[in-house]
Amino acid sequence: METLSRRAMNRATLERQLLLRRAKMSAHDAVAHLAGLQAQAPFPPYYALWSRLHGFQPSELASLLEERQVVRIALMRGTVHLVTAADALAWRPVLQVLYDRDLKTNTQHARELAGLDHSEVASAARELLTASALTSTALGAELAKRWNVPAASLTHLARGRLPLVQTPPRAIWGKAGQTTYACLDEWVGAPLPPPSPASLIERYLRAFGPASVADVQAWAGITRLGEVASSMDLRRYRDPDGRELLDLPELTVPDEDVPAPPRLLGPFDQTILSFADRTRVISDAYRKRVITQNGLVKGTLLVDGQVRGFWEITKAKKAAAIELSPFEKLPKRDLAALESAAGRLVTWAEPAAETQEVRVHPAA
Repeated sequence: METLSRRAMNRATLERQLLLRRAKMSAHDAVAHLAGLQAQAPFPPYYALWSRLHGFQPSELASLLEERQVVRIALMRGTVHLVTAADALAWRPVLQVLYDRDLKTNTQHARELAGLDHSEVASAARELLTASALTSTALGAELAKRWNVPAASLTHLARGRLPLVQTPPRAIWGKAGQTTYACLDEWVGAPLPPPSPASLIERYLRAFGPASVADVQAWAGITRLGEVASSMDLRRYRDPDGRELLDLPELTVPDEDVPAPPRLLGPFDQTILSFADRTRVISDAYRKRVITQNGLVKGTLLVDGQVRGFWEITKAKKAAAIELSPFEKLPKRDLAALESAAGRLVTWAEPAAETQEVRVHPAA
């Protein structure tokens, strides 16, 4: 069994995440290729596509949301992702076990929901959402008219038992909107198929592999995928620590010396969040500086395939600035490339600003 260096693992993931070179593909095809985009906040998916696609414009992704070709929905790890409608339909049934477990163990809501018929509440919620998309508050208030349970707990039950999408104008670039819910199958006009865990594993490896079973499970938020993987026709490697890595037999790993150009990754970028062992792209020490205690994930500086700092856009009146904060001294050529990319990014993200500036802080 071939052993892959950590650098080779890095280059494979960068290639599959469209970070070795910008791709010429549609936003819809990119969302599918990347196995969805992290979307805890409304706009990180736009930055993710800017980093990866030639000439990407926010209006392309906004149109896909409005046309219901892509959706925002809680999926892997119980986290909101932006995925194609087809992937949302295919993956939500596989991940139902995650939501069933949460309804039994959630310290805030489980006790309140223990005596209810969950199927009956879910059916009532679906009926309400079929009539109209509703906010969390409105849905909970309607359900609380029938059950003497806190409205927030009833809404939590509905989110756990039903495949709820967040409807526009939420996450439409340049717009603001409350989170409102509709049922996925009714929103996109197609039924949910039977669950296929093998298909979920295949899509993960195509977007992030080669990777271990622990990596797949960390990304998905569910367990017992090793049993499924053992029955699949997969290529197997070892990592430098002797752990088994899985991959699709038709895919190859690029040479570890393939150049990895500097990149600005957006906030919550899935490349640094989708593994049990994230050291292929970020050190444990730097991860603590990028991911805050309340779970926010900063935009990052990627140099030679590794996170070497973070960036933030600040705005004051009619001025916008992007601030680069490297964690270590960077080669002049790489820093110049990051500054150039930062100038393009702040112009793209804040076109209405009268001034756009790039500021580089000393390494710290």
